[in-house]
Amino acid sequence: MYFAQHYLDCLSQATYLIGDEASGRAVVVDPRRDVSDFLEDAEAHGLTIVGVINTHFHADFLAGHLEMAEATGAWIGYGTAAQAEYDVRHLEDGERIELGGPDGVALQVMHTPGHTPESISILVYEHASDEIPYGVLTGDALFIGDVGRPDLLASIGVTADELGRMLYDSVQHKLMGLDDAVRVFPAHGAGSACGKNLSTETQSTIGEQRRFNYACQPMSEDRFLELVTAGQPSAPDYFVFNAILNRQERATFDEHPAEPVTLREALAAAERGAVLLDAREASDFAAGHLRGAINVPLDGRFAETAGMVIDPHQEVVVLAPDGHESEVVVRLARIGFDHVLGYVPEVDAVLPDVPEHLTQASRLTPARLDAALADDRTDVTVIDVRNVGELESGTVPGSLHIPMAELRRRIDEVPREGALVLYCAGGWRSSVGASYLRSQGFGDVSDILGGFSAWEATRIPAEV
Repeated sequence: MYFAQHYLDCLSQATYLIGDEASGRAVVVDPRRDVSDFLEDAEAHGLTIVGVINTHFHADFLAGHLEMAEATGAWIGYGTAAQAEYDVRHLEDGERIELGGPDGVALQVMHTPGHTPESISILVYEHASDEIPYGVLTGDALFIGDVGRPDLLASIGVTADELGRMLYDSVQHKLMGLDDAVRVFPAHGAGSACGKNLSTETQSTIGEQRRFNYACQPMSEDRFLELVTAGQPSAPDYFVFNAILNRQERATFDEHPAEPVTLREALAAAERGAVLLDAREASDFAAGHLRGAINVPLDGRFAETAGMVIDPHQEVVVLAPDGHESEVVVRLARIGFDHVLGYVPEVDAVLPDVPEHLTQASRLTPARLDAALADDRTDVTVIDVRNVGELESGTVPGSLHIPMAELRRRIDEVPREGALVLYCAGGWRSSVGASYLRSQGFGDVSDILGGFSAWEATRIPAEV
C-alpha cells in the first residue's frame, strides 16, 4: 500500500493519497485546488488516480475535486446526503472500494454526520481481508484532541443542535467503536477554525483519542453538545461562500502566475474599487504603504485572514514581498478568491515613486496605550480582536470585544469618533484589523506592538 499525507500548514489542512502498488490504482481524499503535488506524487509511485473523495463540503477551503477530475478523469465521491451540481458518485454507508485484487488495498465508507449532514469517514485496509483497518480518515468529524464543530452554518436548513446530536452518535458510537490500534488521520490540525482545541499532531490512534480527547469520553448527548459548542472561535464570512461554492460547478484553477501591473495601474484599479492587498510584514507595512491598502502578512494564516477582511467578489491587486507574488495568488485561490487583477513587482523599490500616495501605520507600545487611557483629554476606544476562548487569559480593562472574523460584518459597532486602538494576542491580527479599519475611512487607528502578551507583561504584580 502507498499511503501519503500531504499537510498544508497555512490552512492546517491534510490531503491523502492512497494507492495499491500492485494494481496501480489510487484515490485522493480532500484535495485542495492546486493539485499538481498530488499528481506528481502519484506519477512518481506509478499510480493512476481513479477517484477523488471529499469527506464533506468543506467551508474553510475550496476543494480540488473538479481540478482532479479534469486532470485524471477520476470520479468524485461524497456521502449519500450530498447534493451537488456536478456528477457525484454517492457512497453508501459500509460501501467498499477495492483498489487492488482480492487481498489488495481497500477503502470502506463510514457515514459520520455531525460537522455537516453529508460527512463521511474512510476506513483504509492495507489488505481487503484484514479485520482491523490500518487507519481511518475522519475528515472533520474527529480531530486530534477535538471534534468538528456543528455550528458553522455550512448546512442550510440543519440546526447546530441537530448536527451536534448527529456528531455525538458518529463520535461516541461509530468512531469510538473502532479498535484502539486504528490510526486516526483527520482533515485538519491546529489553527483550523473548524474546531477549538486541535492538536499540532497530524495523526493519532483511536485508543489515544479515547483516553485524551475530551469529546471522546463517555457522556450524555446533552453534555456532549454543551462541550463541543462552547468557546468556538468565530468563523470567517468566506466559510459560507466556500461551502456553497464547493457544491457548485465552477471554473477550475489556472495555476499560471498572475500578471505584473505598474504602481500607477494599481492605484487606478483602487480608484475603481479594487482592494490593495499588502502581504508584507507588519513592520514594513507600518513604515510605509499605499493609502487604503489592507495588510495581511504572508507569514501567518494568510488566506483565512484575508477572507475575513476581503469580499470574495472584490477585485484584488497584490503587493507582496519580492518573489512571493505567485504564492499570494495561489493561497487566495485556495479559498476561492480568484479576482486577482495582478501584482506590483518590487514593491519596496517602487513605493517611493509615489510619495503623495504613501502613509504610515501607528503602532503603540503598551506604555503609550496606558498614557493615552490615563489622559482624560483623549477619547480612546480599545478593541480586542481575539477569539472568545482567548479572553480567559485576561483583557485590557474597558475594551470592546469584536473578534477579527467578525470585524467586517460588525463595523457599524466601531465608533467613528475618537481614537481606536486594536490588540490581539501577539500583534499580528491587530495590524490586519487596524489596516482594514483605515481602508474603510477610520482616521485615528493604532494597534499594540506585541499585543496583549506585551501589555500584560508590563503589569506590576500586586504585593502579597
